[in-house]
Amino acid sequence: MPNIVFRQADKRYGERVYVFKGLDLDIRKGEFTVLVGPSGCGKSTLLRMIAGLESVSGGDLLFDGLRVNELPPVERGVAMVFQNYALYAHMTVHDNIGFGLKIAGIKKAERHELIMKAARQLQLEELLQRKPTQLSGGQRQRVAIGRAIVREPKAFLFDEPLSNLDANLRAQMRTEIAQLHRRYGITTVYVTHDQVEAMTLADRIVVLSRDGLEQFGTPDELFDTPANVFVAGFMGSHRMNLVPVDEAHSPLLQLLTGQGHAALAASGVGSVGARPEHISLGAGASASIQMVERLGAESLVHVVVPGAPGTLSALSTDRGLAFGRGCTPNIAPEHIHRFDPKGQRLRS
Repeated sequence: MPNIVFRQADKRYGERVYVFKGLDLDIRKGEFTVLVGPSGCGKSTLLRMIAGLESVSGGDLLFDGLRVNELPPVERGVAMVFQNYALYAHMTVHDNIGFGLKIAGIKKAERHELIMKAARQLQLEELLQRKPTQLSGGQRQRVAIGRAIVREPKAFLFDEPLSNLDANLRAQMRTEIAQLHRRYGITTVYVTHDQVEAMTLADRIVVLSRDGLEQFGTPDELFDTPANVFVAGFMGSHRMNLVPVDEAHSPLLQLLTGQGHAALAASGVGSVGARPEHISLGAGASASIQMVERLGAESLVHVVVPGAPGTLSALSTDRGLAFGRGCTPNIAPEHIHRFDPKGQRLRS
C-alpha cells in the first residue's frame, strides 16, 4: 500500500504540448482518491503515469519515497481496471481471473485457491466456467476487478470502470467497490466523470482542468469551500449558481447578498456563488418560476428575477411549485460564496 507522490512532475508530448507541468500531488497510503475533471484534462493520463503505461517527462513519481519513473509496469505492484473490461473472449471467467497469476508462474493449485477466494468475494462462483460473451456488463466488470484483486496489488487503479453500465448497475458496483476498499484498505486511484461516484467513494478528490490541478481535498471541502470558480461550478450534482458582479446582475446580487454590484466590486468581489441546495423559495413575488424539473422527492426550480438576465436554480420539496408562480429566493449569508475578479475564493 504505497504512498504515491508526484513532485514537480511534467507530462508533455513533444517539446511544447504539456498535459501537466510542475504537478505536486500526495496520495496517502490506503486512501481512496478520485480524479475528476472535464474530458481532455489528463485524468487517464495521470492514472497511466502511476501504472507505468505513460512516461513521466520531468520531475519525480515516488512510491513510498522510492523514485519509480523508470520502473516498468510489471514491477510497480499495481493493478488496473479499465472501462472496457479488457477480458480475453476465448477464456473462461476462471482463467481470466487467474491469467496474471499464470504469467507470474504461480502453481496451478495455489492459483486455483486464489481464484476461488476472489470469486467468492465477488459472487462469481456460479459463473467461473462461462465465457465473457455469456456475462452481463456488471458481471464482466466484477471479473475484471477479480483479476485485479487476485494479484494482491499494492495499489488499485480504476479508469472509469462503471461508465458502460446502466444506472442501477452503477449504483450496485459503486457499493461493491467501496466495500472492497474497506475490506482490503489498498491505496486506490479512481477516474470518473460521475459526480455521485466521486462524492460517495472518495476519501479525497483531485479536481483537474486543462490548466492543471485546481483543488485536492475531501468531498466536504470541495463542496463547502471550493478554491475557485472552476471547482465551484464543476463539483456538486446540481451546478452552483454563479453570478458575475456587474450592473446587469445587480437586482439578483441584491436579492442574494443584500448588496448591489458597486458595493460588492468595491470590496474586491468579482462573482458570487450559491448552491441550489442552500436556496429556499418563500412566499412573495421578487422572482417568478420559469421551469420546474421533477427529480422525485425534490425538484430543481429555475426562477427569474426581474431586471436580471439568466435564471437562479433552487432545490425544493414543495410539489405545488409550477411555472409562472411568484416566489422569493432566500439564502443564509454563510452559504454565499465570494470570488475575486480572477475567480479565486475570497476568505471571509
